Amino acid sequence: MYIFASNVFEKMKNEIYRSILERKALQKKSFAVLIDPDKVNDENINQLINLSADAKVDYFFVGGSLVVSDYLNQCISLIKSKTNIPVILFPGSPSQISKNADALLYLSLISGRNPELLIGQHVISAPFVKQSGLEIIPTGYMVIDGGAPTTVSYISNANPLPLDKSEIAVCTAMAGEMLGMKLIYMDAGSGAIRPISEKMIKSVSSNIDIPLIVGGGITTPEKAYLNCKSGADVIVVGNAIEKDASLIKEISSAIHSVNIPVN
Repeated sequence: MYIFASNVFEKMKNEIYRSILERKALQKKSFAVLIDPDKVNDENINQLINLSADAKVDYFFVGGSLVVSDYLNQCISLIKSKTNIPVILFPGSPSQISKNADALLYLSLISGRNPELLIGQHVISAPFVKQSGLEIIPTGYMVIDGGAPTTVSYISNANPLPLDKSEIAVCTAMAGEMLGMKLIYMDAGSGAIRPISEKMIKSVSSNIDIPLIVGGGITTPEKAYLNCKSGADVIVVGNAIEKDASLIKEISSAIHSVNIPVN
């Protein structure tokens, strides 16, 4: 009886990650709308939620490199009250933890050499993260040069990986997977001038078995589609949607059109 209860609890605890793995196994691509709590309010968050629900968005990522407002918990609560779309924290710091979310990307900046973002902040935040009850998903975070300075690069004090050095990205992702990361997240940063190339995405995807998340500089349905065709399992869009929320439907349609049912 105890073993059965433990197994049920374990399945519930890993529900979000299992959904990502299952979608990857079925070759179904996923779309995550990124919401920065500093850039939304009660009015526009409702619009984003409604548009996302109508477009069958798969996940909400909530967080930012800097969250200076106190809107995080309220933002997540509003999402949870209006939709069943899972809410995953994408934190820029240990302070960005909310028990209202469903899961937390426990990010380790494996593309940099700053020990604080590789393990230091994790040591400090571990007791709070453990007590949160959130589903924790260890994630190898890789910042790719998007042609413009980003907040994450400034705060991390780490150089991004060169956009044209796919072999470095491949080896970094492989190392992250072998170290036990459950996801690899390649990010060109908010407002990137140059998004991550399809060549780099394909190279990384073909050399790892865990799901690959790609974000930063994706401003059109066409780019989202090409990233999926190149091997991205989850596409994250935030900045472009902040400027034009109507893109949600078009980008979602493009991403989901890549889905290839497995017989």
